[in-house]
Amino acid sequence: MRRMAIIQGEQLAVAVPDTVITTLLGSCIAVCLYDQVARVGGMNHFLLGQPDKGQQVSTHDMQRYGVHAMELLINAMMQKGAARPRLRAHIYGGASIIAGLGAIGTDNAEFARRFIATEGIAVGHTDVGGTRARKVEFLAYEGKARSTFVVDPVPIVKAPAPVDGGDLELF
Repeated sequence: MRRMAIIQGEQLAVAVPDTVITTLLGSCIAVCLYDQVARVGGMNHFLLGQPDKGQQVSTHDMQRYGVHAMELLINAMMQKGAARPRLRAHIYGGASIIAGLGAIGTDNAEFARRFIATEGIAVGHTDVGGTRARKVEFLAYEGKARSTFVVDPVPIVKAPAPVDGGDLELF
């Protein structure tokens, strides 16, 4: 079995047996798409649904947004023989991992659902929300997906309070 991991901002479509696409998710979303006739499957991993109105986003940073990631995945699958009307989706992620950051995970899941519905893609399985990170494994050639919680749950962490007069160094 060949395992291929993707990270935030990536997508991968395959049409070969014995290939599992994997990723780890917190508030991010992974959408798995599958065409059972063409035996093509793929997964993406995105950070946010779409940029705010008027927000300037570089071409490179667009990879982090679902609006772009979904189109890239659909196009990659079609290049391998998939047909849009036959696609079926599984949606994973959207957890609230860090307290104080709002409803990012919930917003991401809602974006994915809206996008899939707008495109007329049937939804197979959805596992979103909660407070725990997930590992997603997708046997793309067969369209079978599995989502499991990370063994050691990631604790909910409060966002750090701002420090008056001090500099914050990120590394």
